[in-house]
Amino acid sequence: MTDASPLAVAPSLSGRSVTVQVPATSANLGPGFDTLGLALAHYDQLEVTVRDEPGASVVVHGVGEGEVPTDETNLVVRAIAHTFAAFGQPVPGLDLVANNHIPHGRGMGSSGAAIVSGIMAAKGLLEGIVEIDADRLLSLATELEGHPDNVAPALFGGLTIAWMTPEGPRHKKLMVHRGVSPLVFVPEHVMSTALARSLQPESVPHEDAVFNVSRSALLIAALIQSPELLLAATEDKLHQSYRAAAMPETNALITLLRANGFPAVVSGAGPSILVLASDPGQRLVAAELVAEHSDTPWQALMLAVDFKGATVTR
Repeated sequence: MTDASPLAVAPSLSGRSVTVQVPATSANLGPGFDTLGLALAHYDQLEVTVRDEPGASVVVHGVGEGEVPTDETNLVVRAIAHTFAAFGQPVPGLDLVANNHIPHGRGMGSSGAAIVSGIMAAKGLLEGIVEIDADRLLSLATELEGHPDNVAPALFGGLTIAWMTPEGPRHKKLMVHRGVSPLVFVPEHVMSTALARSLQPESVPHEDAVFNVSRSALLIAALIQSPELLLAATEDKLHQSYRAAAMPETNALITLLRANGFPAVVSGAGPSILVLASDPGQRLVAAELVAEHSDTPWQALMLAVDFKGATVTR
């Protein structure tokens, strides 16, 4: 695929409108640090309409209302502009209406979802002018997000393995065993992804690296074929212990859940907790355990795996 010339000007987009839906995601899944991600059936919706006046206005409903920027500095608008620029297209005036349900700063991929929302909106608006394939969608999203582990499942759904090559990010989508039943515990407090990453050491012991390689391989098998192995498969020595001091409540509940046989891990950078239950009934028991032992409120989201990923309709 060849990009449009930087001098190319798109035909009038006036009046074009698209609707985008993007799933929440949980990255890492325990041992798969910066590699594995899972799409969850919990969505942000976005409506984008081209207007004649230049600039952009954003109306936000739900999560982030009154908090996120509502002009050209909004992350969704920046993602749209980034995509238009990549194909040498001038950005038209835009009206955006965002209906957000993905919690911000909780480790459920809200920033990745915003980026993917903008890129998919641009793809829809530019339909018939330029065509954007899956590899380019992932590349554009990774350029803005910095790493592909959240944006890959947001774009493509299911369980994704993402990796970097000299030619850019790549991904493989896998279907998850129907018995796998995700449960996310969402606290009221937030966690900075930048802070979480700053707690990572530059190097780890060789035996810890080998430990995570084995568990990551086992986790793929557990998620697509053998959910009964999920407790062992979600063990990690690469990142969660280093971040534990910054999320003591998260760490305490994960310890409690795992001691009772539940495959619990930090969701993304935290502080939310992902439980990869092997059947729906197991989730109810886990939710009761957390409600009984936690001193602070945790919202229990019993979710399905999203298999479609981001969608855009004209």
